[in-house]
Amino acid sequence: MGAPILRSYRFRRERQSSWLELETLMNRAEADGLQSLDSDQLSRLPVLYRAALSSLSVARAISLDKNVVSYLTSLAIRAYAFVYGTRHSLRSSIGGFFLDQYPSLVWSMRLWVAAAMITLGLGVAGGFALTERNPDAFYSLVSEEMAGGRSPLSTDEELLEVLESPDDQRLDSLGAFASFLFTHNARIGLSCFTIGIAGGIPVVALVFANGLTLGAFAAIHATRDLGFEFWAWVLPHGVTELLAVCLCAAAGMKLGAALLFPGRRRRLDALVIEGRRAANVVLGTIPLFLLAALIEGFFRQLMLDETIRYLVAAATALGWLIYFTPVSRKWRASRLRDEWDDRP
Repeated sequence: MGAPILRSYRFRRERQSSWLELETLMNRAEADGLQSLDSDQLSRLPVLYRAALSSLSVARAISLDKNVVSYLTSLAIRAYAFVYGTRHSLRSSIGGFFLDQYPSLVWSMRLWVAAAMITLGLGVAGGFALTERNPDAFYSLVSEEMAGGRSPLSTDEELLEVLESPDDQRLDSLGAFASFLFTHNARIGLSCFTIGIAGGIPVVALVFANGLTLGAFAAIHATRDLGFEFWAWVLPHGVTELLAVCLCAAAGMKLGAALLFPGRRRRLDALVIEGRRAANVVLGTIPLFLLAALIEGFFRQLMLDETIRYLVAAATALGWLIYFTPVSRKWRASRLRDEWDDRP
């Protein structure tokens, strides 16, 4: 009888420190909630839980003291409730998505986002060069609806009137104008995503075509020495709007790549996996399109000072850069906090 007792004693002595650590964390979490644990303790929690499960499995296999088995069983059940049984409110789930999961997902697709931005930039350069060399090209690159009465034949005064006065006069209110812009821009972004199933090439063509349109507009203003005013008019909302379009385009390109190059996966499996990731990227652009519409529908119409417009555009670009890139350990650690935080 002495051997089993000695074996049980050694077993507990070698592992008891981790059990006690887990029990301490459980007592604190049960008393004050998971928010009472810091990031290091949160990261230890699943490790200690798995160690307790391993100890329980060994204890049962070698028929150790029933008290040890009962203690480990109780400890594992308590820990399981926190490791796998936490429930998040809708607010915390949405916050976790946009504060951690979404920027991480976009960062993982950064090469596709860069490809979309380069495509857009080439389109802008191409549209500018074509229209500057041959103003009549403007009519081929810009639809009549999008032109809004502007053309190479417009006078300087007519172009300035659009840049310096609220262009929602034909609508009932700034709110209605913002709603129109949100719908229009979101439609472009969703089109970039949905046509990705065709292999990604149409996505490139659509993004390039949008760049051509923007470049054509820039050209007719630059030839009248209104380039500074034009970009002050575009950039405050354009930084966010074009970023959202590029994110949707990147998602469409990624989807097309999964279709053409599934690798070792079946083509259908590749589409399902990448389709979910791409859909989440597109879902996250909805607030971006909304923000761009609000800036274009309200701020740009009410703030006519070009310097302030450029400052807002620069601040917006810097903000998105910080948001999407992992610039600090604290940002990386937010994943643990979002995963384990169970505030009431």
